[in-house]
Amino acid sequence: MSNRKAAGRRHFIKGLGSAALAITLPSLSEAAGSEKEVILTPTTKRINANDRIRVGVIGMGIMGHRNLRTALKVPGVELAGVCDLYQGRLIRAKEIYGADLFTTMDYKALVDRPDIDAVIVATSDHWHAPIATYALQKKKAVYGEKPVVHKISEGLPLISVQQQSGAIMQVGSQRVSSLHYAKAKELYNAGAIGKLNLVEATYDRQSAMGAWQYTMPLDASPATVDWDGFIRASKKPPFDAKQFFWWRNYRAFGTGVAGDLFVHLLSGVHLITGSLGPTKIYATGQLAHWKDGRDVPDIMTAIMDYPATAQHPAFQLTLRVNFISGGGDTSSIRLIGDEGVMKIGGRDLELTHSIMPKAPGIGGWDALETYPAAMQEELRKQYNSRYSQADHQRPQKEPIRFVNPPGYDEHLDHFMNFFEAMRTGKPVIEDISFGFRAAAPCIACNDSYFQQRILHWDPVQMKLINKK
Repeated sequence: MSNRKAAGRRHFIKGLGSAALAITLPSLSEAAGSEKEVILTPTTKRINANDRIRVGVIGMGIMGHRNLRTALKVPGVELAGVCDLYQGRLIRAKEIYGADLFTTMDYKALVDRPDIDAVIVATSDHWHAPIATYALQKKKAVYGEKPVVHKISEGLPLISVQQQSGAIMQVGSQRVSSLHYAKAKELYNAGAIGKLNLVEATYDRQSAMGAWQYTMPLDASPATVDWDGFIRASKKPPFDAKQFFWWRNYRAFGTGVAGDLFVHLLSGVHLITGSLGPTKIYATGQLAHWKDGRDVPDIMTAIMDYPATAQHPAFQLTLRVNFISGGGDTSSIRLIGDEGVMKIGGRDLELTHSIMPKAPGIGGWDALETYPAAMQEELRKQYNSRYSQADHQRPQKEPIRFVNPPGYDEHLDHFMNFFEAMRTGKPVIEDISFGFRAAAPCIACNDSYFQQRILHWDPVQMKLINKK
């Protein structure tokens, strides 16, 4: 291969690494079965003093810790302080990031600091919107964990606050920044599966921790936890360590499997298809195994109807989460069209094709043999005159597989996008409207489940529609 041709085949994608990595991947822009070289280059941009971004983290649980660790990998990002309602997490933050680190149990005290440029909101769901609202009003950029709101009614007011403030907000469904989701979108837009008609999305688990039974600290008590600060309601129930540390299991503080894992799945579907959302939502489920006091189901299935739009044809979508799956921990999105199926996993995608021949077929499992012999002969004669041998052949296309390269981190790409938006003013990949359009139908699944009825949603205006 000549140097000119080699250069023409290279596609450079921004990434991180100590050295460049080369892998071979199928390219849509070339014939099926060909390869395209992708080079991942390490970030080398120099950061000026004015480019430095100081962040504060509100909520230092699992996601808060991991978000912070990832954010600090981005050049020029520095930690200015953390907030949590459990003293042990503040102690741990100082163990990791230094004894001089500013820590507080009051999120406003953190947001109000003049040296804070951005905050990462990784609290329980019921605090997402109030904290993001306060930070945006203070002109601080916000990286907010999904589902971004606890109740659907919080969505439009939060969007309005962000628009009025002009501050940047990125929602933390990091999969939408992944290379293999970008590839899936490219394939979908190229018509690789034909006309979409059905999406099947699942996220199953089989472990206590996967079902949110996390290890609790030895000193959990009203002396170490700001319980009153955790409870937003005026009536304060007695301290309950399980509800504080296992908040996802309770409707008062979390949004269950729908607000957590359904949102991941729907975010991916919306990114790939360009959809704004469904119009009809129905969910059912049960509490099958993890009967630990939680008031949300551990198995849930939802059906959503997506009408035809300029971005996609009409399709039906099913979502499923099973927290006691004998199949183990698995997750996938399957986009099914009339010419193929694209299956997207955690770090890869597979595309296979099955295309119908032009000729519909005659005989075999058919009504033909039930007709008089003379009529059968005439029907065959007419059929053979209409269709050639070539018309009986199924068109063939090679399968495609795309795998994210070793060491690739979509979480890091998501944060890089957030901080780049802060520095340049470019749009984030997942703004509040996108995040809310993915979260609201999922939160509506909870309402459908508990109310045992179909809900109707306006994906453009982002609001529930009352229908009798």
